[in-house]
Amino acid sequence: MSAISHSRAAQVAYQDLLRLHLDEVASDLIGSVEERCRNGRIYLYDKFRLGTEMKSRYLGEGSPELRARLARSAELKAQGGDRRKTMARLARVLRAEGLIGTDRDTGSLLLAFARAGVFRLGGTLVGTAAYALYQGELGVRFDSEELAQTGDIDFASFERLSVALGDRVEESPGEILQALKFDPVPGVQDRQIWKWRQNRGEAMVEFLTPAFGDEGVKPLPALKVSAQGLNYLNFLIAEPIPAIALYRSGVLVRIPRPERFAIHKLIVADRRQGGPDQAKARKDRGQAAFLISVLAEDRPDDLAEAFADARSRGPRWRERLEASLARMPETAEVLRGLM
Repeated sequence: MSAISHSRAAQVAYQDLLRLHLDEVASDLIGSVEERCRNGRIYLYDKFRLGTEMKSRYLGEGSPELRARLARSAELKAQGGDRRKTMARLARVLRAEGLIGTDRDTGSLLLAFARAGVFRLGGTLVGTAAYALYQGELGVRFDSEELAQTGDIDFASFERLSVALGDRVEESPGEILQALKFDPVPGVQDRQIWKWRQNRGEAMVEFLTPAFGDEGVKPLPALKVSAQGLNYLNFLIAEPIPAIALYRSGVLVRIPRPERFAIHKLIVADRRQGGPDQAKARKDRGQAAFLISVLAEDRPDDLAEAFADARSRGPRWRERLEASLARMPETAEVLRGLM
């Protein structure tokens, strides 16, 4: 299927809405910016007094973009009323231009998680819910069949980042999910809870974390949840990007880089092949093929770098990639053309 671009007006509206949401976050600065260095990285915190105690709230990694926004925090706070009106208008423009919005159940969940700090503290939306948001990031039209939900809403985070941040969500995802009528699903062996099932439907929310061999359940202290370890996930959620889920005036979330998502789908599809999730493997290949066709045209260097990165990680990685590409000759030819 060839990609059809959204209008220039839609692409500009999406980028403007994303920028305004990032400004909105920076406008919430309460005290002064504090820097902390861990493992060669700089993390920024909002340090403020609450009563007789000093508090620290994690803001993000110390990128030039975040620093510039925080330097304008007072100005951004003063512009809050006008900014929120513009955000609502831009969301209306995007709907009118044909961007497919997030359904109510997913949107309300993402909004609650965003308000609690799940994405601020390292949570990344993955799976089909993340794939749907590439229509804005890449400026291309998706049809409803491409965005058909599997019923799962998946979140991922690095265990080591969750431990290192020294901050926690304001309300635990478990509490939010129970308020939204999701029931915890204890693990079969250790009874740790890393997934919840909606009690009035088939939707499932799962928390995942990278594994490097043993795919056990691990704690994510910053998010106050446990998460199922999965091999290859570290590749997917490295260097996530901000994105807007089109619900109300937009919800600011984090998703994987599209080129990493596409290449990771090739690996996941091979892992599922021949198992109970074989139908999902076909969907994985379809999503990978579509993204690769778009990225090969619009962001070939990013795609080539991600493909080379995955191939460089060892023979098992290459075997899984080649196994999926053997079923996708057109996609394989596209990727070979980038090497």
